[in-house]
This record gives sequence, structure tokens and C-alpha cells, in this order.
Amino acid sequence: MDTSPHILVVDDHRDIRDLLGKYLAKNGLRVSLAENVAAARRLMKAAAVDLVVLDIMMPGEDGLALCRQLRATSDIPVILVTAMTEETDRVIGLEVGADDYVTKPFNPRELLARIKAVLRRSTAVPRPRDSLEQRRLRFGRWTLDSERRELLDEKSVAVPLSTAEFNLLSAFLKRPGIVLSREQLLDLTSGRAAQVFDRSIDNQVSRLRKKIELDAKKPALIKTVWGGGYLFTPAVEAVD
Repeated sequence: MDTSPHILVVDDHRDIRDLLGKYLAKNGLRVSLAENVAAARRLMKAAAVDLVVLDIMMPGEDGLALCRQLRATSDIPVILVTAMTEETDRVIGLEVGADDYVTKPFNPRELLARIKAVLRRSTAVPRPRDSLEQRRLRFGRWTLDSERRELLDEKSVAVPLSTAEFNLLSAFLKRPGIVLSREQLLDLTSGRAAQVFDRSIDNQVSRLRKKIELDAKKPALIKTVWGGGYLFTPAVEAVD
């Protein structure tokens, strides 16, 4: 049984559907093709779909209507395909719950990279602990104030953090005791701007260690898990 991700491509242009179908299948994905929203619904009733590549502008019911329905009834990720000039549609698409978008004309290689990134985010990234979705989180002698984007020591002296360092520390604090791969951390901190082969996470971890570890060369808070990624070891608690 083929267990590779099943991608549904919905586009009224036959040439685009066929091109994407062949390219994605060549790169190890199962692909189904639909020429409109009605055909897409029939396919999704017949077989489980892992991700939908969805053109917005189609005759009859448009892609935004299907995107709204999917968000209301399922967790299937959606990547919208939009015209370069349709900025309003892209914004509306993201507001109704699309996971990403590409603009026409696009390189199939870019779409493949975005599909892989969205699948990673939807299936592999551990959810944050509900109790740690608070404004202020304390670990050891440190407190992170998410609203003010400040890291405070035990004397309430602020230590400056770059945007990348703040995002990385926030990801660790909400998932303590869980090994996070570089790819997962990249998705959590960079989102759709991330590059598939980006290895900047190592540099960001190194910089963050210099600010929060007693000895950055012998880190105790952010442990390296060889072959796995990084593990945030301290206990984390929400504070008022």
C-alpha cells in the first residue's frame, strides 16, 4: 500500500493540472486532479487527502469557498494558487485559513518545497502545552515577557533579544522536554519564509545559548540531541 502523502490539485486549467500532477508524482507524492470545486469534493469523499493545492479563480464556485468549507469541517492543509495581481484574494485566503500560497506564474519546484514545509508543520510539530500559552513564562533564573518581548533575569534586568532569538526561545518554552528537530524549529520560528534546506537554526541556538546559559560551551538549558535536534531541559511555569 502506498503511504506517500496524497495531494489534491484543483485547477480549471488542464495544462497546469497535468504539469503539476506529473511533477509531484515524479517527486514521490500521490496526486489526484480536479478541474473544479465540485470534482474536488467528489474526490475527497472517495479518498483521504493530505493536502490541497487550490486555485482561487475558477468558473462557478471559487477556491475560497472550498477553503472556507475545509477549515470549518477538517484540518486538511490548503495551499492557494493566486494570480500575481490578486493581492486581496491572497489576504482573504490566509484570513479564511489557508496554510500558504503561491502566485502564478510559479516554479513547480517552489510549490513542492512549500508542500513539504506545510506537511511538516501539520503533522510533525508538537503542539504547545495549553498551560504555557501565557504572557509571562519563567525558567530557572529567567522570565520571558511575550507581550513586551523582553527576557528578564532574576533582578528584572532586561536582556536584549533579536526577533529570531525571541521566536526560538518562545518555541522552546512552550515545548519543554520535547526533542525538536531543526526542521521543526525552522517551521515554528520562520513559517512560510523558511527555506527547506536552511540551517540557520544552529546559529540562532548558538547565539541564544550565549545569552541564557551559564557556560555556552557546556550548555545545560538547550541540549543538543545528536541526530535529533535540540531539547529544552528546564521546568517552565506560567507567572502572573
